[in-house]
Amino acid sequence: MRAHQTFGTTPERNNRQATERRARAGQVLNRAYDLLGKCTLFSGLSAEERAALSARARVQTYNAGEIIFSMSSAGNQMMALLSGTIRISLPLAQGKELFLAIIQPGEIFGELAVLDGHERSAEAVADSNCSVAIWERNDILSLFERNPSMWPSLVRVLVERLRRTDQNFADVALLELPIRLAKTLLRILRGKTSSAGIKDVRIRFSQRDLANMVGSSRESVNKCLRNWQRKGVLRLSEGSITITNCRALEHIADLA
Repeated sequence: MRAHQTFGTTPERNNRQATERRARAGQVLNRAYDLLGKCTLFSGLSAEERAALSARARVQTYNAGEIIFSMSSAGNQMMALLSGTIRISLPLAQGKELFLAIIQPGEIFGELAVLDGHERSAEAVADSNCSVAIWERNDILSLFERNPSMWPSLVRVLVERLRRTDQNFADVALLELPIRLAKTLLRILRGKTSSAGIKDVRIRFSQRDLANMVGSSRESVNKCLRNWQRKGVLRLSEGSITITNCRALEHIADLA
């Protein structure tokens, strides 16, 4: 009797698991549809086009620290971040990197290689557990052919991305370390909180990662962070930093 019960419940359990998977997939596609409406590039699409584009997306999850694509890899997909954060950077010698951007939910990335068909020009790494909507190059190019009015939106996205990169380079070249570090932490916080008065915002970056981002040594970054910890700006713990006074951090960044 016990074996018969186990055999009888297996199809029911499989059906229930399949139903749960379909429900989760539907929720993810709905989230992709909502985010497409908020994304600058896709905001001008009709509801029908957004629904069709969402249906063509393949959703994939990544763990923190996992590489989403490497520099010089094939650029045959464009992506939109659904949840989490992603770091875009250029790998350098001796394990260092040149920080370019932090991608927040609702932003696209990987668009350059899709447009020109060349290899990836940078590396994308998940900074936290994240979900990504992925489209094949042919789907994106077909979308632009059907909707030529999207090209100005794409230009705005690319120009904004270029401005951010130029600002990052200028900061590294011209600003003192405390200002560079404060501005970098605030960029990371973008999307985590909309109010500078909110306390205890946690970011998971090692001090070596931050040193690479601001073009300095880990020792110098550690010294600066510990000074801010004594002043109550933040708290340090292994593998993460908790910002306790966003306004103080903004004040440091405004000294530029």
